Amino acid sequence: MKITSLRKYKGTTYETVLDGVRKIYLHIDIITDYALSEGMEIDRETLRKVIYASNFRRAYQYALYRLDYRDYSAEEMYQKLLETYKSDKLCLAVIQKLASAGLIDDERFAGNMARRLVEGKKYGFYRAKREITMKGITQDTAEAALADYKYAFQENLRELLETKYARSLSDSSDRKAIEKVKNALVRYGYSFTEVNSAVREYFEERSSEE
Repeated sequence: MKITSLRKYKGTTYETVLDGVRKIYLHIDIITDYALSEGMEIDRETLRKVIYASNFRRAYQYALYRLDYRDYSAEEMYQKLLETYKSDKLCLAVIQKLASAGLIDDERFAGNMARRLVEGKKYGFYRAKREITMKGITQDTAEAALADYKYAFQENLRELLETKYARSLSDSSDRKAIEKVKNALVRYGYSFTEVNSAVREYFEERSSEE
């Protein structure tokens, strides 16, 4: 194959025409790396490498663009890249480069997410763990990220009872209202044991205050 035309297209992108028919669009860095020039003969293996390098560059730049807006887990970014670039090999290579550069770090991602879920949304361990693993984080990494929040979970549960659900717990004999609160707290990610204990203590403290 012969590069019959090599001219600037937009910005740093060049239109490369092969054998007067096929057009591919390459960044100037790719052209420089492979020393491409008009009139140059190029074999299929070299062309394959050029196209892979071009796609890799585009995918990497796309990943950097998305990371400008928020953090991603490795699995999240992999799936996002795969939607566009379709190549498992290419997407995994991009993820590896991002991880090597410290731009993607599942432990950091899990830690940041754990803080938002526990300190911000007041989720219990089970809900927080589920939310984190849904982002492609392993269970072990999610549990490690939540390990430091043992006492925070207890405090959050107490706070929810004293603020958000205090009105529903105004009558200790209203079993229907109490069960509704308990079910809501379980959906927040607290275990039945934790919830039952916290509700019992809540009423005991209110009783002693009276």
